[in-house]
Amino acid sequence: MNRTTLSLIAGATALAAVTGFAAVTSPDTSAPDTTATAAELPVERTSLTCPTPSVSDLAETTYTSFTPVTKGTGSDGKAELRPAVTESADGENAKDGKTGKASGKGDKDGKGEKEAKAFLTAKEPGKPLAEDVSGSDSPALVGTADGKFAPGWTVQQTTEVAAGTGRGLLGAACTAPDTDFWFPGASTAADRTDYVHLVNPDDSAAVVDIELYGRDGALETITGEGITVAPHSDDPVLLSTLTTEKLDNVTVHVSVRSGRVGASVQALDDKLGGDWLGASVDPAGSLVIPGIPKDATAVRLIAFAPGDADADLKVRLASPTGQITPAGNETLHLKAGMTGAVDLGDVMRGEPGSLVLTPTGRSVPVVAAVRVVRGKGAGQETAFIPATRPIGTRATVVDNRAKGTTLSLTAPFGAAEVKVTASAGSEGGTPATKSFTLKAGTTQQVEAPVPSGLKGTYALTVESVSGGEVHGARTITDAQDGVSAFTVQTLPDDRGTVAVPKADQDLSVLQQ
Repeated sequence: MNRTTLSLIAGATALAAVTGFAAVTSPDTSAPDTTATAAELPVERTSLTCPTPSVSDLAETTYTSFTPVTKGTGSDGKAELRPAVTESADGENAKDGKTGKASGKGDKDGKGEKEAKAFLTAKEPGKPLAEDVSGSDSPALVGTADGKFAPGWTVQQTTEVAAGTGRGLLGAACTAPDTDFWFPGASTAADRTDYVHLVNPDDSAAVVDIELYGRDGALETITGEGITVAPHSDDPVLLSTLTTEKLDNVTVHVSVRSGRVGASVQALDDKLGGDWLGASVDPAGSLVIPGIPKDATAVRLIAFAPGDADADLKVRLASPTGQITPAGNETLHLKAGMTGAVDLGDVMRGEPGSLVLTPTGRSVPVVAAVRVVRGKGAGQETAFIPATRPIGTRATVVDNRAKGTTLSLTAPFGAAEVKVTASAGSEGGTPATKSFTLKAGTTQQVEAPVPSGLKGTYALTVESVSGGEVHGARTITDAQDGVSAFTVQTLPDDRGTVAVPKADQDLSVLQQ
């Protein structure tokens, strides 16, 4: 092996330790197994993007930032969110109307512009920091955390809209920029106004393709290819402008040709309120959709098989007493490249649960999400829950309140034990911890700890202690003029640490 190759390997290892990003490749069976000598080290830098929260003048949005305390970090660091717009030399933000996105006009090389002022800067790990904004002027945000603030950095935006299309409670965990996203559960129907928000955190433009798939396969799109997203901007793309077809159940695929973006779907319904639809976990043979509220009056499962083969899935509901089969919906057949949907009705029957999808035979990668409706008549409200990866080592969800917060945990394949920690409050309070044992195949709505002397909001951090994999979701409920407004966020592993193999020797001294 020559010096150049060794230098590349050393560089890749260093990059993994600094950023927490890793590339997945096919295993090399001829190479020695370094797993036993790998060290789990905290990531040293993390990036997040938050889409423009609302175009409604009635919107009230809270941003909450939190980093759990992580062993092995240094004493320095910073976590900061800034508007995803550039600021001219005279201090004016270059915005396009009220959307807050960069206009993309004029000075394309960035001369005469400077970085926008910080919107929210975290003060210390272990304590949430919240900031409120009103109306439709709030722009998208981009942020980075490094040092002691990077491992597990979590930001949530929660928006209350009192009236109009999409009224209710809309919550979204800000997402890391990436190059590939799947959103089953979107719509181009006349009663829905769905936007794909593309947030570019970088100094160069990103080029993005948006593909739509309905019940009969790929939809012909008008302007979905080669969308240029300007640097430091949020580009909200209205789905109904991409196609002439009006469909209730659509899968959206966002792929990035160059650069990277944060992507999320804002789904607004004329009658059923609205919420953010987060991306499904990457296509996999088995999926878990956790934390469906016990008082859901309607549950719709939407799934998609992106490959060339059809998928046949067993549909199971993990209830508090074990896994059961929804009557009449024992299996789901998905034709390759076509979106499938099934209405499960009031399948919850007063008990919390999670959907577990497993292959009936040959495993075929799929993506999935559910649309959940609560309430009846004019008091109905909607939220979305995508399939999510397990909690893994640790996961955190923020903006929990003294009232109206529920935590749901499921152990779909084997018994497990977890530890749940409530942080200090954003305005005061002492952390608290509880442990829970989950039986195999069950979902439990646990009585999560609450900080003593709580003032403000707080974070909940779930850590795996032993046993099988655990999936989780948090629901926030807030009554608004007779409407039980709610939003659900999942708890995927925060990827706050990365395995870094220990070098057997100092590669920098090797020569050709």
